[in-house]
Amino acid sequence: MRRFLRILFNRLFRIFTRITVTGLEHIPMQGGCLITANHIGILDGPLIFSIIQRDDATGFVAEKYQRNALIRWLVDAVGGIWLDRFRADFRAMKEAHRFLENGGLLGIAPEGTRSRTHQMNRPKSGVAFLAAKVDAPVIPMAITGTEDAVGKILRLGRPRISVTIGEPFFLPPLDRKDRDAALKRNTDEIMCRIAAMLPPEYRGVYADHPRLEEIVHGMDG
Repeated sequence: MRRFLRILFNRLFRIFTRITVTGLEHIPMQGGCLITANHIGILDGPLIFSIIQRDDATGFVAEKYQRNALIRWLVDAVGGIWLDRFRADFRAMKEAHRFLENGGLLGIAPEGTRSRTHQMNRPKSGVAFLAAKVDAPVIPMAITGTEDAVGKILRLGRPRISVTIGEPFFLPPLDRKDRDAALKRNTDEIMCRIAAMLPPEYRGVYADHPRLEEIVHGMDG
């Protein structure tokens, strides 16, 4: 079912949008890893799922979509992990931990919800916590063009969507003496790596982050 839905979504994106994907070679074909992306449109989840050429890929999905029978069926069909965004969802985190330990690929939006401004917002630390627990590589992904894609499609347009995938990287271990500071440092590292691949107008709260400047300069060099 995962393979069928991945192929179906991929075809639909190719038909109804003008999509460009770069850096696909950075996604390993096996082994546990975390895909981390900015979140600007309702199509982001299906988009990420459609371009990853692995049959063991899934992601976190907001619990509110359980009320929609079709979305609930699709999420359950691909083994999606339902997440309560408004409390510490230990069940979801344990399920994600087990999934990564078993070698799966998990997609997550560190911000936890779509950005209404289409710019990067303050993230939550769950992705950094997961990466530390399983020692899994993190793969940053930058998305543009999905913020108004549905409206353009309904008006019979073909919106331009761009996906840029960065190189995998490992986060440093969490310092037990100052765990909160270590989580923030690692979370900011993830977000800055995503921001570095985005146009400046999408970078939001990370636009002036000193670590972003270091990464961008390193890319230019």
